[in-house]
Amino acid sequence: MKAQEAVGLWPDLPFAQLQPTAETLQLWCQVVGKVRLSCAPWLNHAWHATLYVSARGLTTSLIPHGAVALELEFDFVAHELVIQISDGGERRIKLTVKSVADFYGEVIDGLAALGVPVTIDPTPNEMADATPFPQDTAPRAYDPHIAQSYWRALVQIDRVFNRFRTAFLGKCSPVHLFWGSFDLAVTRFSGRPAPLHPGGVPHLPDAVTREAYSHEVSSAGFWPGGGGVDEPCFYSYAYPTPDGFASVAVDPSAARFAPGLGEFLLPYRAVRGAPDPDAALLSFLQSTYDGAADLAGWDRAALECAEGRVGRPRVVN
Repeated sequence: MKAQEAVGLWPDLPFAQLQPTAETLQLWCQVVGKVRLSCAPWLNHAWHATLYVSARGLTTSLIPHGAVALELEFDFVAHELVIQISDGGERRIKLTVKSVADFYGEVIDGLAALGVPVTIDPTPNEMADATPFPQDTAPRAYDPHIAQSYWRALVQIDRVFNRFRTAFLGKCSPVHLFWGSFDLAVTRFSGRPAPLHPGGVPHLPDAVTREAYSHEVSSAGFWPGGGGVDEPCFYSYAYPTPDGFASVAVDPSAARFAPGLGEFLLPYRAVRGAPDPDAALLSFLQSTYDGAADLAGWDRAALECAEGRVGRPRVVN
């Protein structure tokens, strides 16, 4: 996608304006994500708990609940959380300035009123401030324009991440949003077991972290920034980190290795401002994966294939 085509498709995400709304959305997504977590059977690497980019926002996809199923979707066009039940029930919750406690109460009460009561762990995960949802009573920011711009960025990122995903034959995650760390991610696996992860992620059981990193990975994603990174960024890391990874040659030139995080970062603004944003992001994804896979000795010939094409089955010799 060339620069002239990208105008308006890759929205501006100024961190000072994005951060307050992103912090609110992370907490609201935790409430919604925990509904899916509480109902769906465990799937490897917590894939059963994630959210997905949709045509109007972020969705849980279908969640089993006894004889029926439910779906919760953040609609960033109408600025509502839409709860739908497979028996025809529906409830809409306005997305506006409100406390986490109020949002949590509306979701839990709404599910109960629709005949699908759910109990969730009310404590946020992977956040320094772990105030339980019912006790988080301060008003939280919600800028509709910023929320919609964030989602519009995710639509473009999801598209490119899924394109990157097509060139891998081995085990690969869906493109999905982890509401704990609030990042949209895609992860490739070598197929080999990894050393036991040390754990220690704030407000996340070590058993969850260790299961998530049970096998070698090369993972990339996008998150709105925070934790000392004052702008939205793409990232890429490997677990376990192979020797020499920090010195890998990575494209584009705006990418850098962040020693404190142990991963490469590429500012969103660098992709948005590139002559070809798709090519810039794909280059970052591919070059960081190349470095991780080569240094760790992945069987690349067995794991990779040509990028997928519309309407063309992969050639098998």
